[in-house]
Amino acid sequence: MATSDPVYLRVVEDIRRQITDGTLPPGAPIPSRAQLTRKYQVGETAARHALRVLAGEGLIIGRVGSGHYVRERPDLTSLYRWRFLDHPAPFAADLQAQGRRVTWDWHSEPIEAGPDIARRLRLSGPTTLSRTHYVFRGDGRPLQLATSYEPMEFAAHSEEERRSLVARMYTHGIKITEVVESVHTRVPRPAESDALDLAAGVHVLHVERTHWAGDRPVETSDIVIPGDRFRVTYSMPV
Repeated sequence: MATSDPVYLRVVEDIRRQITDGTLPPGAPIPSRAQLTRKYQVGETAARHALRVLAGEGLIIGRVGSGHYVRERPDLTSLYRWRFLDHPAPFAADLQAQGRRVTWDWHSEPIEAGPDIARRLRLSGPTTLSRTHYVFRGDGRPLQLATSYEPMEFAAHSEEERRSLVARMYTHGIKITEVVESVHTRVPRPAESDALDLAAGVHVLHVERTHWAGDRPVETSDIVIPGDRFRVTYSMPV
């Protein structure tokens, strides 16, 4: 460690290493601020900041009146993308196939396409779209957020019409030929952390998905998945 590095980083890096290599297993207590100051020969401010950083990374959790503990690492559930494209809610169908009970709420509203969505849907001028928000839950716990954008003429206006997008487009004479997904990880927005009940330091997987009919994009979605609960699995036929 270079002498110019903040002193609290010595504490952070050592405890992080112990958590990563299993020396401190899930549920293990973290030394108190007083113990950290003695062990690492740092001041109380540095010890306090180290604990704050570790909590911000999602490695430890604080319990009022009890101290800090190594955060439990949940088993990751696999999400098999593109397995249930003929279902009105492929995410729910995937988890239901794995024995999970999934429910979802949705509501739609008309909006004017912003620059990013206009680019993704290749819109050349001002266009009114149907925007639909979804919240998926498993056993009452929020699991995924999704926001879909599509031209008003294709939008579903009732639960009965909310069948799979592929089937719904087909009724309009449109054949979906390709589904493209782009995945990246990012820090959740405050509203997303609240909606998904995320612990501090947990990132989300952001899936940008677009349905194509030939060279025309007819729907695009932003899907937000908790990074500490799921792994995304793709199957690519050869």
